Amino acid sequence: MGKSDKKRILLKIGSNTLTKETNTISRDKLADIAKQVSELRNEYDFVIVSSGAVVAAKELVKLQGANKKVKVKQALASIGQPYLMRLFQDAFSKYDIITAQCLLSYADFESEHTQKNISNTISVLLENNYIPIINENDTVATDEIKFGDNDKLAALTAALLKVDLCIIATNTNGIYTKASIKAGKPETIKEVTDISALSEEVSDSKSSHGTGGMESKIQAAEILFKSNIELWIVNGLIKNFIVLSRQNQNNFTKINIK
Repeated sequence: MGKSDKKRILLKIGSNTLTKETNTISRDKLADIAKQVSELRNEYDFVIVSSGAVVAAKELVKLQGANKKVKVKQALASIGQPYLMRLFQDAFSKYDIITAQCLLSYADFESEHTQKNISNTISVLLENNYIPIINENDTVATDEIKFGDNDKLAALTAALLKVDLCIIATNTNGIYTKASIKAGKPETIKEVTDISALSEEVSDSKSSHGTGGMESKIQAAEILFKSNIELWIVNGLIKNFIVLSRQNQNNFTKINIK
């Protein structure tokens, strides 16, 4: 089945969601994601952008050198990426779903030729009912390691594929108002139509494994807004977070294109 038969959702999963804010990849969270994708596959084609290669590697090895150095993180990513893919494959195989790895860099979006190749490859995978799992090619690119946590990569991919909806799963209930954060009582901004106003509310703090914070999510929102793609920023730590968001039973930020 192709795009004409189903709507497309691009789901971006941050490291803090994948680990459930621990130091290891959560098999329970991967199982939760796989189950939801399986339940919704009759209505939607899913493309997944996933962080987590560096964290996955740390379950397996310890490398010499400071872990904060980019070159060490690149080496960890090269070790952790195949392991991360195996964990995805194990989780999705329980629902007879085959996953496929796609490694991209921001440079791939600068050429019409490579953009077309990306779009064609992912379209063939979706038409044959495989789930593309996309991550940045950290061996040759350092953007995601240094900043962004794949938020921008997710937005660029969503825009290229002309998806119907982009969901960024993070470890908060969407974007909070700045005043509520200062008061110690976070309050979610539930619906947004003005991106410029939203940026004034954003805190630049970053969480334990993620490198992006909310600022990178605003940058992603700007890309998606220009491409007329709706964005949901949801709490991926909650079980069944995609299904609950569709049923409006989850507290999240919806950035509308209307």
